[in-house]
Amino acid sequence: MGYGLIKVVNNKPQMLTMGVIDLRKFADGYLKLGHIFERVTEIIDEYLPDEMAIEAPFFGKNVQSMLKLGRSQGVAIAAAIHHGVPIHEYQPMKIKLAITGQGLASKEQVAGMLQRLLKIPDEAMGKYLDATDALAAAYCHYMKSGMPQAERHYSSWKDFVQKNQKRCAQ
Repeated sequence: MGYGLIKVVNNKPQMLTMGVIDLRKFADGYLKLGHIFERVTEIIDEYLPDEMAIEAPFFGKNVQSMLKLGRSQGVAIAAAIHHGVPIHEYQPMKIKLAITGQGLASKEQVAGMLQRLLKIPDEAMGKYLDATDALAAAYCHYMKSGMPQAERHYSSWKDFVQKNQKRCAQ
């Protein structure tokens, strides 16, 4: 399962990080879900995102794969809700269209375009396309949101805490 975070400064997106939540060491499906919740929680605690964008589930040929994907996304969504992070969902075709201009673009084309748009060095690209897929969802949200809430301004720490009560209570 991939994740990718962008930061918007002066209405210009920058990649903060991207990676994958490696689930291969877990044989049990429920342990995998627990690990997803833990890692998404850690990522939220570390980066304090304002919003989360996810790829909407799509119906493939394998119903079991769709069920597993839905459960995984549900756990990630639950972690975001638990931290008061708003969630936005985008269809895979819409994400590809926003990044490449083609709704049927390949994962490799999306990764290549993100690398150019965000000026990501080769060594930071990683080998798993799940990470760039997640980064693409974040970038798509940036593109679709018009004027993203890139930098929130607070008059004081008290103002920050007041506007972020759920996040600060932890």
